[in-house]
Amino acid sequence: MADKYIGLSANPPLGDQRLDLRDLYVFASPADPTHTVLILTANTGGEALNPDAVYRINIDNDGDLRTDIAFSFVFSQPREDGTQTFDVYLAVDNDAEEPQAVGSRLFTGVELTRGAATDVRSSGSFTVAAGVRSDPLFCDIDGVKNLLSFDGKLGERPSPWTGVDSNLGTNVIALAVEVPTSALGAAPDIRVWGRCTVRQNGDWNHLDRVGHPAVRGFLADDETRAAYYATNPIHDRERWIGLFIDRMTKTGDFTRAEAIAAIEQEGTLPDLLTYNPNRPAGYPNGRTFGDDVVSFRVDFLTKGACPPSGLSPHTDTIDEFPYLGAPH
Repeated sequence: MADKYIGLSANPPLGDQRLDLRDLYVFASPADPTHTVLILTANTGGEALNPDAVYRINIDNDGDLRTDIAFSFVFSQPREDGTQTFDVYLAVDNDAEEPQAVGSRLFTGVELTRGAATDVRSSGSFTVAAGVRSDPLFCDIDGVKNLLSFDGKLGERPSPWTGVDSNLGTNVIALAVEVPTSALGAAPDIRVWGRCTVRQNGDWNHLDRVGHPAVRGFLADDETRAAYYATNPIHDRERWIGLFIDRMTKTGDFTRAEAIAAIEQEGTLPDLLTYNPNRPAGYPNGRTFGDDVVSFRVDFLTKGACPPSGLSPHTDTIDEFPYLGAPH
């Protein structure tokens, strides 16, 4: 939810909450450190996903900013009782760049769960699940609003935080994959990003994407966000670095050179989450449930002028796949 409010005004794509991507997590499996966990969350507070969409986790493993491995989730039309099932496809090489779900179908007819138990499926060394789960993101939404609505000088900015975690009772739909790290071909790292694509009038249109957390703080309005989501990460730097610099100038009094240096240091553009499995996971190396990414992004935007929120990670995560806690 906080990712939505980092930009203060963010309507879901096409006004459809089911198409709204939330967060991306990449970390070593707590159950097997030789495996990597990839989790994409969507539809805050919802219980269904759009059957006309493809929800995808993209992986670049050779540094060319193009997708080499893609896990695509496709959902059925809801039944009369509201239940949905999904299929999962694995595409590699050239097929991984196709917008539709192509490649090998790993799983068919798996239930999107809504209760405490999840329908976990395994095929060979791949494990998947999708269902309504407790949102692990912790964020002081009112504090973010206070920060972004402040009009005074940077040095006079008071601490915006209220100390209230706005996400304690929030659910998301989590799409989770666990794979052997060796299958990802990291050399030495991978770059991961999530995407939601919908077929409209015969064309596949990209409606949302997520890599780095809270990047919507750089995108000021729905029109800009729609244009950003429609583009591919390979074009991010040439297309969007000017907008990012402008935003950082306003929030943190950055000079152009300072903004570029900060973007380079974090790797903010292209908007891909980098993960080196030979190093401990923790943003910006992958992302875990315990990472205070909102404080990180606020610190980034204000050039260190704002203290951390002081919030703690949620305690309802679990030690077994899919690792997110049961829904509220």
